[in-house]
Amino acid sequence: MKILKFNAIILATLLSASTVHGDEFWGLESWMNSLQTPDFEKISSVNERKHAFFQYLLPEINKQNEKIVQLRHDIKTGNINQFKLDKIYQYYRVEKGDIDTLLTRVDIVPASLILAQGAYESNWGRSRFAKYYHNFFGLWCFEKGCGIVPLKRDKAATHEVAKFSSLSKGIEYYMRSINRNSAYKTLRQIRRTKRDQQLPITGIALSEGLENYAEIGYDYVETVQSIIRYNKLDRYDFK
Repeated sequence: MKILKFNAIILATLLSASTVHGDEFWGLESWMNSLQTPDFEKISSVNERKHAFFQYLLPEINKQNEKIVQLRHDIKTGNINQFKLDKIYQYYRVEKGDIDTLLTRVDIVPASLILAQGAYESNWGRSRFAKYYHNFFGLWCFEKGCGIVPLKRDKAATHEVAKFSSLSKGIEYYMRSINRNSAYKTLRQIRRTKRDQQLPITGIALSEGLENYAEIGYDYVETVQSIIRYNKLDRYDFK
């Protein structure tokens, strides 16, 4: 707790200093947040590493899903002003007034799915992108300088691995991608069908819509499903 308070004081001080540029502040914020990231590489026991991994990611996953549940409720009940609603349409790339499509996108992503993908993409938190850049999901960006250039990137490639200043921002970006990227339309359709039929929204079911997440196609879906089943991750999903 004392470390967190000390970090907050440093951040507040540097944020008020005009000599600190945006990129420098981002680096400082990222570094401070990475201090809170467990060093999964040093946890030799597989079971202990998995437990630490789940306990580190779960609180933020639940927080982001709770925010979505509340937003979804506000949209359905009209408990939201027009200015904010217009911003939500823009955020989720939905035409203004199309509530039906908006509600298809403003919805939860099961914790079991997020944990399984995070485990696979980050090698259970041991990748340098997870440890230092809070990217547990292999997320890419496509503007020069937007992230970190992969060491084995093809010469013709232009993508970078996205970097985030905190776990919270990394998970939020991942969930936004799942909820609005055209590549995951099938996933959202599966989720919508589950809603219409009043059935549980599970990671196993939604993973069927992840064929476009990686170059290996449906093999990726099967790998994610096997991680969910083997680790019994469905116990973390909203019931």
